[in-house]
Amino acid sequence: MANATGMEIERLKETAKAIRRLIITITTEAGSGHPPSSLSAVEVVTALYFGGFLRHHKENPRDPLRDRFILSKGHAVPVLYSALCQAGYYSVDEIRTLRKLGSPFEGHPNMKRLETMEASTGSLGQGLSLGVGHALGCRLDGIDAHTYVMLGDGEMGEGQVWEAVASAEKYRLSNLTAIVDQNGFQQTGSTKDVLDLKPFAPKFEAFGWHTQVIDGNSMESVVSALETVKSVTDRPTAIISQTKKGFGILPILEAAGDLNYHGKPLSHELAQQALSLLS
Repeated sequence: MANATGMEIERLKETAKAIRRLIITITTEAGSGHPPSSLSAVEVVTALYFGGFLRHHKENPRDPLRDRFILSKGHAVPVLYSALCQAGYYSVDEIRTLRKLGSPFEGHPNMKRLETMEASTGSLGQGLSLGVGHALGCRLDGIDAHTYVMLGDGEMGEGQVWEAVASAEKYRLSNLTAIVDQNGFQQTGSTKDVLDLKPFAPKFEAFGWHTQVIDGNSMESVVSALETVKSVTDRPTAIISQTKKGFGILPILEAAGDLNYHGKPLSHELAQQALSLLS
């Protein structure tokens, strides 16, 4: 979406709002899940799937020529299910079976159950290594495909992540982009209190990556950053996407006195309030 127009940005914002509504609906109905972790990632996922940056094919999800999106922070998979539903891969009724017995829409991506999942993730810290493998594999096969990996800022404390960062630079994987969803929280509290690794950008840059720091809940900023990624052809790229956990329904989390709100859905009452905010 080079030089995106205001109309195109507004279209993406409306799509993002629809995805947020789906996230709230399916996690509340499941009585389980991670809605705030999913909500912080909406702008990036929306821009990738609906802004022309990620080459994907509804008729053939495993097309060898496709671009890849790996959700390393697998607990946020409601954002991916909701985006795929919005793109016509699944019906609303299908994704409303989230986390129910026998449903392929599990609490973390399972590539054995859904062919739209590029990797089975949720054991945090592994997604970027998988992304390095995809990027290398495409290069070896002569496939002009790009691999995007979204990580949580909490999982950046895993040593395997930095091994992958080093490997990607060694092989000059210009077809690989890491997107860090820096929402400031992880399971047990704020990332500042658990293991403060900020700022991330100088660390990626020290490994030789092209790095951008953006407001990840601004569609304009996300689109601009993804456009820049396409112009980098000599090294891997990183986007430090500074976001707010639960973006879109922050007043509700503030009223509840819990900005982390990790690993629990909204009650039906709070979900109705959230959907009203997102109307």
